[in-house]
Amino acid sequence: MAASSGPGRGTATTGSDRVVVWSPDYLSYRWSPQHPMNPTRLDLTMALADGLGLIEGAEMVRPDAASDADLLRIHTPAYIDAVKLAGDASDGALPPELETRHGLGTDDNPIFPRMHEASAVLAGGSLAAAKEIASGRARRAVSIGGGMHHAMADWASGFCVYNDAAIAISWLLDNGFDRIAYVDIDAHHGDGVQHAFLGDPRVMTISIHQHPATLWPNTGWSSEVGSGAAEGTAVNLPVLPGTSDALWLRGFHAVVPAAIAGFRPQIVISQCGADNHREDPLADLALTVDGQRAAYLAMRDLADRYAEGRWLAVGGGGYGLVRVVPRSWTHLIAAALDREVDPATAIPDGWREKAHAIAPSVDLPTTMGEGGDTKYLPWDGPGGTPETGVASMDRALTRIDAAIIATRRATFPLLGLDPEDPRD
Repeated sequence: MAASSGPGRGTATTGSDRVVVWSPDYLSYRWSPQHPMNPTRLDLTMALADGLGLIEGAEMVRPDAASDADLLRIHTPAYIDAVKLAGDASDGALPPELETRHGLGTDDNPIFPRMHEASAVLAGGSLAAAKEIASGRARRAVSIGGGMHHAMADWASGFCVYNDAAIAISWLLDNGFDRIAYVDIDAHHGDGVQHAFLGDPRVMTISIHQHPATLWPNTGWSSEVGSGAAEGTAVNLPVLPGTSDALWLRGFHAVVPAAIAGFRPQIVISQCGADNHREDPLADLALTVDGQRAAYLAMRDLADRYAEGRWLAVGGGGYGLVRVVPRSWTHLIAAALDREVDPATAIPDGWREKAHAIAPSVDLPTTMGEGGDTKYLPWDGPGGTPETGVASMDRALTRIDAAIIATRRATFPLLGLDPEDPRD
């Protein structure tokens, strides 16, 4: 498959080097009316981005669904067949021969009509974004429908059917890229992507997530560093429940930039799950929308500094469907388009009317931020934990610093970096 053979483009080329990949078909990825992953979050995100004028004049790419050949890069033939068969069942029931296989038909991953088609278009979106960048038509591409990072080769997991990021990475490896950095900031460990490339030294996976002792999938310990020739290319920073903006950003900046600099990627791929927010019902971290925005800008800047600006950003988890995800991922779209939105910006009345019609009982936000404190104290080496005089903050700083040094000591020597030296 040639790097230039991308899906049909939603608009004519405008000469922009930043694109938004979007299809209304993303909204068909709907597990059940009661399921926490609801495509309303995507609809409201695009409506908010549009209401703020971010989409006007932006280059839009409408993706095709990923083909079976694309999916087979990561997934087994038997699994793809099972997804098709399950989604075609008229009564939504799982065929008896599949009842105990492939993770389908569970509470997390219930059967829904045309499951394969809906999942394939999400994968096609991330693949389209990869092709835009590989072809040179774009330096940055964002697809908020992607980020299904838990899906395994033959197993649906954690609301994820096809692992779009892993598929895109595999395609990039076959089309001119041999150093790819994947950075995952979802509250849940990016286990599916890590697993897919655990032994591949061409791919670095970095995941900052809630501590595996406290949250599913209970993986992503700092001791998970990759295998064989790829030792050092799996970097995991687990943080404790309650970690706030300033602490999370202290951890991010103590680990991610140095790892990226040591790896020297040709492209940065960011999974931007918004379930690290303090209001998320399925996790226990404490970021604000302001902290999430700071993380997006930091990852974009790392791509600019180390990967000649090549940045592919996808969505992921996030179950604050109305108050959180739309603002968070609107900031993500703005970051990708170089149209940053001040957190003090008022939310358009038209969006609030739309959101109220969908969720009349929700207390709607009025601005694009929450007054989060994104000023962090940079990590300055072992023993350098500052004392603020506030006992609870001092304990929190001690704990994040313990996580930082555990991760650095596990992986940095394998990258030729000094884990004790904050300059690395």
